[in-house]
Amino acid sequence: MKKERRPKYRRILIKLSGEALGGEDGVGINSDSIFGMAEQIEEVRSLGVQVVVVVGGGNIYRGASGVKGIERATGDYMGMLATVINALALQDALEKRGVATRVQSAIAMSQVAEPFIRRRAVRHLEKDRVVIFGGGTGNPYFSTDTAAALRANEIGAEVILKATKVDGIYDCDPKLNPNARRFDRISYLEALQKQLKVMDSTAFSLCMDNKMPIIVFDFFKEHNLKRVVLGDIVGTLVTA
Repeated sequence: MKKERRPKYRRILIKLSGEALGGEDGVGINSDSIFGMAEQIEEVRSLGVQVVVVVGGGNIYRGASGVKGIERATGDYMGMLATVINALALQDALEKRGVATRVQSAIAMSQVAEPFIRRRAVRHLEKDRVVIFGGGTGNPYFSTDTAAALRANEIGAEVILKATKVDGIYDCDPKLNPNARRFDRISYLEALQKQLKVMDSTAFSLCMDNKMPIIVFDFFKEHNLKRVVLGDIVGTLVTA
């Protein structure tokens, strides 16, 4: 009888971009994409792994490069509201699969989401619920990458899993250069020196200062999330 492998991580944070929810076009909410995400999250939850998700809003509105003429701070708040829409969509997809889920928002909106309270979030995890964080950090001028780095440290996650459409970090854009080299593992310092855009600088610094490992991987390859959680070499590990 084949022995079931034990997960390498007990508590993970998955960073999902808004564009990932939009499918191939990266716009709006694509049902195939969101139900596929829910399926992968359910798969790792069934292993006993505690799962936190931070979701972006770029498929609906991106604050930094939104409508021309709108003030940056206002645009960022609009983007934060978009992340809550995505969080609710993901919650619905997960609960349709029988996964207990809570949405917490950094911006107060009590009719649709709990306020972000660290102790309550940790308690939800201890009760085997998936927690989805919307609303970014609640402050303009900070990306959802920064929200992911902040929340991962706050709730004691062991790793940030940055879900993308590429299979790791390359020394240049693999779509433009077929000879681009992929890294299996890279240090924070080397990633900074090579100016590899793993996350924005604020988020990356927060991870580096607190020695929070980041794994960048292709979330859309079947069972990849489970493979990462089990400790297989998938994507690129950024570590000290």
